[in-house]
Amino acid sequence: MSKPAYMVVDARSSDPDRMLEYRRLAEIAVSAYGGRYLVRGSPYETQEGNWHPQRLVVLEFPSMEIGRKFYDSPEYVEARKAREGVSNFDMLLVEGL
Repeated sequence: MSKPAYMVVDARSSDPDRMLEYRRLAEIAVSAYGGRYLVRGSPYETQEGNWHPQRLVVLEFPSMEIGRKFYDSPEYVEARKAREGVSNFDMLLVEGL
C-alpha cells in the first residue's frame, strides 16, 4: 500500500494578478493527479526558527510517485509557465506515514 505524499511550498510573488492564472491552472493539475489542498495561504505562526513564508501551501497526493508525476505533468508545466518572472517557490515533496 502506498503512503501519501505531501508537497510543502513557500510561494513568493511580486504580481498577485498574474498569480491568479497560475492558481487556476495549478488547481486543474492538482485535481488531475488526485491531489488536494490542505493549507493554502492560511494564517500561521512561526514557533521556532526564522522561517516566514510569504504564502504557505501544503498539498496531499496519493503517493510520492503521483506527486512527482504531478510536478512534471503537462498541466503543471503550463501553470509554472504562467508564474515565470513573477514568483519564486521553495517546494519539497515528502512521504507521509
